[in-house]
Amino acid sequence: MKLKKLITALILVALIAGGIIGAVILNNRNKGDRRGIIATNFVAYDFARAITGDSGAVKLLLKPGAEAHDFEPSPQDIKDIVDADFFIYTGGESDKWVDGIVKDNNIDTTKIIKMMDFVELKEEEKVEGMEDERGEHEEEGEEYDEHIWTSPINAIRIIQAMRDRFIAKNPAKDSDYTNNANRYIDSLKNIDSEFRDIVKSARRKNLVFGDRFPFRYFVDEYGLSYAAAFPGCSDQTEASSSTISYLINKIKSEKIPVVLKIELTNSKLAQTIADETGAKILTLNAAHNISQEQFDKGTTYADIMKENLSVLREALN
Repeated sequence: MKLKKLITALILVALIAGGIIGAVILNNRNKGDRRGIIATNFVAYDFARAITGDSGAVKLLLKPGAEAHDFEPSPQDIKDIVDADFFIYTGGESDKWVDGIVKDNNIDTTKIIKMMDFVELKEEEKVEGMEDERGEHEEEGEEYDEHIWTSPINAIRIIQAMRDRFIAKNPAKDSDYTNNANRYIDSLKNIDSEFRDIVKSARRKNLVFGDRFPFRYFVDEYGLSYAAAFPGCSDQTEASSSTISYLINKIKSEKIPVVLKIELTNSKLAQTIADETGAKILTLNAAHNISQEQFDKGTTYADIMKENLSVLREALN
């Protein structure tokens, strides 16, 4: 009798364990075997979640508030990239680490989305007064500005390309992905129209940055000129006296009312220029990354561009 009870108990345990394991497997299958979308930076993350309508399926590698140009993937990040359905990144110098991961892990290139492939690229440039990051006599190969998304028109092109890739992977979601993408694109078209109206009626067409300058695609799109302390991906924080003098003199001579800085940087240089000129310090947000507070409340790229509308209007008038 005791032996029968023992056998019965063991069978019951096996059945329960099997049921649990089966439930876990079924639950994973019910998720459509989707392992998610991995995005290196905020804009890639934001565009992907807008198209899919599922924030939970998209993971942002760059921690909110972190410096975008200094990112290095952790072992878990690499595992997530290998296992993901899609891996989205910008390209350019800041993403050189991607090439090694793709090669070392034999990642299927059909699931890789490089955003720089979808727009017309522009070379980085050094304008008058800007610090030369490379050194005057140092020669390097062609280097493109990677801040492609700062133009809303480029953002639209990227969203369209991402939508098409997602649909090709999951045709059953064609209608959902298309409708979601169209809604976002419509909002960006409206923002683009507002930027054009601001520039058209502005008193001036030039901007001054007491900071890095990641807005090459933006100013070219809207016919603006600029002066800045550093190139877009510079790691410099201290400007030379000649650069500071140039920016101060430009603001004074052209009676420019605003000196700009970008998001998540200190305003030390901009403050120095403001103290000498009386210019107001404003932040033009390049959407490299967002703060933890913004992330928690669901701030989008479109939200950031809407805030930039009022900044641009004040800076140009």
